[in-house]
Amino acid sequence: MNPDIKTLEDIRDIAREKLKGICGVYKDCDGDPRRVCQGQSYGKTLGIGGIGSGASFNNNFLALRKYHLKMKLINEDFIPDTKYIFFGKELAMPIMAASVAGVISFGGEKVITEENFCRSVVLGCRDAGTLGWRGDTYTYSLENSYGLNAIAEAGGWGVKIVKPRDQGTIMKFFNKAEEVRCAAVGVDVDGCGSYAMAAHNEPVYKKSIEEIKELVSSTNLPVIIKGIMCVEDALAAKEAGAAAIVVSNHGGRVLDHTPGTAEVLPSIVKELKGKIKIIVDGGIRTGYDVLKMLALGAESVLIGRDIVRASIGAGIKGVKIHMEYMQKILAKAMKMTNCKSLQEITSEVLV
Repeated sequence: MNPDIKTLEDIRDIAREKLKGICGVYKDCDGDPRRVCQGQSYGKTLGIGGIGSGASFNNNFLALRKYHLKMKLINEDFIPDTKYIFFGKELAMPIMAASVAGVISFGGEKVITEENFCRSVVLGCRDAGTLGWRGDTYTYSLENSYGLNAIAEAGGWGVKIVKPRDQGTIMKFFNKAEEVRCAAVGVDVDGCGSYAMAAHNEPVYKKSIEEIKELVSSTNLPVIIKGIMCVEDALAAKEAGAAAIVVSNHGGRVLDHTPGTAEVLPSIVKELKGKIKIIVDGGIRTGYDVLKMLALGAESVLIGRDIVRASIGAGIKGVKIHMEYMQKILAKAMKMTNCKSLQEITSEVLV
């Protein structure tokens, strides 16, 4: 690793050079239709952008921009505590890497292999004191699962998310995740609309409450259902026995014209806060965005595209630097809004 790489700016400059024509590594990763990653509606493959017009991707970004933070400063000085407990593991922050998989799907295989990508995410997150979630794509199999291999190397510091494949295959992935001591497992139910899986004839399915119950009962690990965008699905996941949900529209990559996740999160929180772990992703770019999502009721967040760029820019070191920067800005935002701990973050910080 180049010892001259010290800052997030260094990492992003390298990623920008490597990802020419794929991702512009813009200051604002906002899903605007004019961005180089967009354009599926004009015949391009999906790449790293959003599906169709890119509206869902863009809405994630815009939804967070609608909220503002209340600065509150006349009180005693303190150092904010960002520690977060996730299924028994103490993390340095309520920020984890999302289960993005398949660099080949957006052209990233030219600059990083899938194996190195997974290792960068999982080991970089571990070094920063948090967890890297690993996903699933058409190139993965039980014999060839780079994400699980990386989590095993990290001593179980990771979460395995499986596409909504047939029940038997999902259970086998869950069993393998138990063997490598994953913190949790899950299914991204929004993956039933996966562009990559469909394009490569890898069948994925919608899942019923009964099917999710079967998956929950098949493992001793906590089961997470990712891809929740309405109260009805949130309630169904809880009924099925899920330990956590992720409010997510798959980065705007499975259905055009959905709301941003920050728009639907409050209604889900109102119904289920304290009854199930509520995690969120979508458009979160800074520690300030993390604070907004926590204030809206999520207990932790996932970061997707920025972690892809960090891993391509500087591998394990790049991911570590990015996550530590996110934690640093979250701590600053907490201090400036008078939140000493995560438990003190409420909707009162939003204006």
